[in-house]
Amino acid sequence: MKVVPLAEAVRAREAARGEGRKVAVANGAFDLLHVGHVRYLQGAKDLTSGGLLVVGVNTDRSVRASKGPGRPVVPQEERAEIVAALGCVDLVVLFDETDAAALLTALRPDLHVKGTDYSEASVPEGEVVARLGGRTAIAGDPKDHSTTDVLSRIRELLR
Repeated sequence: MKVVPLAEAVRAREAARGEGRKVAVANGAFDLLHVGHVRYLQGAKDLTSGGLLVVGVNTDRSVRASKGPGRPVVPQEERAEIVAALGCVDLVVLFDETDAAALLTALRPDLHVKGTDYSEASVPEGEVVARLGGRTAIAGDPKDHSTTDVLSRIRELLR
């Protein structure tokens, strides 16, 4: 099973490091998974050069806190399972905070990978990652896709 508790992901990180493999963490809500998400996660995996990609998926509570009422559309267990089904993803961990600082502190990755809606300088957890000895990287295609846009298109079609 690829959806694991944080403690199991920490053990997997230690094993990967023991084998000389890079560890990357990507994170997000992944509500209504779309091609932008897939390209972001594939890009994150590519940056590991065959290492371990752990994906943090926000819990329902943390998605509501950051995106507002009515979100997420898909429950956390299903979002985690869908992300875990991607071949580029090694492990998935649910996390309850609105930012990934605690997740990154626990996992101490070599890379924290964010999508192209960020720059390396604008990633909120960049200082945390640097303090832990890692670096921040950007992956994926241009930010031409979003769940918000998909939901807007669906609402428009239902009018």
